[in-house]
Amino acid sequence: MSSPDELARILTAKGSLDGSWADTVRAVPRELFVPDRIEVDETVYSRTRDPDGWARVVYDDVPVTTQVNDGLPVGEGAYRLPTSSSSMPTVMLEMLRLLDVRSGLRVFEAGTGTGYNAAWLSHRLGAENVTSIDIDGALVARAGKNLAAAGYAPHLVVGDAGLGCAGRAPFDRVIATYTVPEIPYAWVEQTPAGRIVAPWGGSFFSHSYAILDVAGGRAMGRFTGWPAFMRTRVGRPHRGYLADFYRQHDTGTPGLTRICPRKFTEDPDALFFVGLALPDAWYLLAEAGDGSGEATLWILADDRASWATVEYTLDTTEFDVDQFGPRQLWDEAAAAHQWWSSLGRPVRDRAGLTIDRDGQHLWLDDPDTTLTAPARSRTGPFN
Repeated sequence: MSSPDELARILTAKGSLDGSWADTVRAVPRELFVPDRIEVDETVYSRTRDPDGWARVVYDDVPVTTQVNDGLPVGEGAYRLPTSSSSMPTVMLEMLRLLDVRSGLRVFEAGTGTGYNAAWLSHRLGAENVTSIDIDGALVARAGKNLAAAGYAPHLVVGDAGLGCAGRAPFDRVIATYTVPEIPYAWVEQTPAGRIVAPWGGSFFSHSYAILDVAGGRAMGRFTGWPAFMRTRVGRPHRGYLADFYRQHDTGTPGLTRICPRKFTEDPDALFFVGLALPDAWYLLAEAGDGSGEATLWILADDRASWATVEYTLDTTEFDVDQFGPRQLWDEAAAAHQWWSSLGRPVRDRAGLTIDRDGQHLWLDDPDTTLTAPARSRTGPFN
């Protein structure tokens, strides 16, 4: 039968659940924190039409999408951007272990979402020690009702989580449930001696947790894990269909590269370092639909002004490139890839991050060894 006990059994069998969180998982019904209509792997489940199927996925170890397009109406054929979810329980537990949650600690949660994570924290620490903020007032209102139904009343706030919550500080821990391109200094100021855990990265590569310990007005730490979270809504770049970024009348500049586009996308360490140089562009490997094994690597600027393609074909060592717009995006990516190679092709986990009043500083192996990614390339606008 689908229940918190069943979820705990699944998580235990996977090796995801240890004794410190087992009572919490069993005590908090996930069904109270998801709406009657949800999506899992692009399949819609309705509690009304299929209560057993709905309950089965709710109590499975899967992420559940609970909102798209910020809750706005979605027209037929419109791009559907997931904007809120109940995260995969295994991932929730991973983050909470990284956070090093212990009795008596005060936690600030950036991104309330459904309230499920806040409920776990409230059960473990006491609701009086949990502050959660979300920029979406409708989500906060719904989360408040969900939490009340489960018997918890943490402090909920509507606002920009990047500003923290000074009125409730100081905190011992900060956890973000969405990806940030930079760690806000407000989190450091409001956590004078504690830990920050946040999915971190730009548009190109965002699959890292930043694990930062705070002392003396400075946060410092490294990267780990391979998370996949939604991005902060503050300054969130446009997303959509390929046609929203590429117009058929665009005429690019041709070229050649010896970097294999398929291998380029298969090395997460390379992608992390390339992403340091291209935080405001993203990539897509589009497979050919004819079974040939060929593919097109797209790199697309967040501002939709520039794009580049690299054509992957079999049995060749040179690949066709096409670039359009004020930025030569493939040249930037190739230069960043060469920079990573010149560093000795380091793994992502050797990189570190320091946050102080002057901003965000990346380093390799040692905080004194600054990582400075290649500057972007620009040309005059193409006609």
